[in-house]
Amino acid sequence: MRVLQSIVGLLLLAQASMVGAVLSIEIIGAGEHQIPVAIVPFGGDDKLAQSINEVVTGDLQRSGLFRLVDPTGKSPHEPAEVSYPDWQVRGAEALAIGTVAAQPNGRIEARFRLMDVVKQTELAGQAVSASEDQIRAIGHRIADLIYEKLTGDKGVFSTRIAYVNRQGKSFRLIVADSDGHNEQTVLAHNEPIMSPAWSPDGSHLAYVSFETGHAVVYVQSLYTNQRMVLADFRGSNSAPAWSPDGKQLAVVLTRDGSSQLYLIRPDGSGLRRVTFSGTIDTEPNFSPDGQYLLFTSDRGGSAQIYRMPVDGDLAERMTFGEGTNFSPRYSPDGKSFVFAHLNNGGFYVAVQDFQAGQRSLLTEGGWEKKPSFAPNGKLILFASEARGRGILATVSSDGRVKQHMFTQSGDAREPTWGPYP
Repeated sequence: MRVLQSIVGLLLLAQASMVGAVLSIEIIGAGEHQIPVAIVPFGGDDKLAQSINEVVTGDLQRSGLFRLVDPTGKSPHEPAEVSYPDWQVRGAEALAIGTVAAQPNGRIEARFRLMDVVKQTELAGQAVSASEDQIRAIGHRIADLIYEKLTGDKGVFSTRIAYVNRQGKSFRLIVADSDGHNEQTVLAHNEPIMSPAWSPDGSHLAYVSFETGHAVVYVQSLYTNQRMVLADFRGSNSAPAWSPDGKQLAVVLTRDGSSQLYLIRPDGSGLRRVTFSGTIDTEPNFSPDGQYLLFTSDRGGSAQIYRMPVDGDLAERMTFGEGTNFSPRYSPDGKSFVFAHLNNGGFYVAVQDFQAGQRSLLTEGGWEKKPSFAPNGKLILFASEARGRGILATVSSDGRVKQHMFTQSGDAREPTWGPYP
């Protein structure tokens, strides 16, 4: 496999701009039960405390699962300073306090505690540190701890997303924090970029670029910016998907005729065909245990979702009923899958469990495609449209909480949620 160094059209990650939010976020709906929590601005350095407070409160609000209690007039920073009756009167069930300061080594350290107001005990305490330019990472980590302690589920505020931004004939592959901050341009080109896919450890992206005149699959390091040609065979090369152990990828090739599924190692060796339908098989996705592939196929006459063992073409049809279905993605626990459902001209985000085969529509329909689960399985990221633009959107796994995420310019598309850091 060839290693391609930076070329015209490739922007160095080391020089990628760390700008403010490139996504403005609108929250729609709320959880069935919102937990009332007060976030007291940290003691110590006021500027650092404000930055952390903005990140923590923003993360918790976006989840739709918390009601923020106004801390005005109260500023405890240590457990001994907490007057629980004061917070009980305000309706808070949990209280976050702490301090933040710059250290002699140039790093920032925040000491954080989460207090149970009802039981009047400490739920969690931790010191979180980072370099000065990673102050937002401290806020995300604290928000993750609050989320986990109060909901029982692991938080995903410290994760990243990838998506493609299109402006006219210009395409950019972008990696950003889950809230849209800290944007990095991985690739920029005047030809389409599609299907980004995260490696299991979050260190690489596989994607499809048309920069050579046809669809080629690349794998690129997010640390060194080096990229490799994974698949450049005759015809089309598309839809890369990593196995959970990172030792192989599934890709879609037309080298032998129609679109079929193949397995290939990350270094481009060991190519092996795994479907032989003669129709169109595409959009593969590995199960969390690496034993199965979900994929889209028209082998039954219309686009539907199938499942097969990785080692053989014994495909089982998973979706039935009216409409067509495509872009399947396993849930992190492997018990269900999310997909795009097309019916009567509208695209919906849907989820179906494997055991009962029950399908649920999570969105109202429109132009809703390319869904993928957050690594905790509680949120789903997808492409949508609003105000005449392509946007990113999320919906909770129960359909109650939705977000619209607008780029500052251009159309956002092809989103995928990255793994835990």
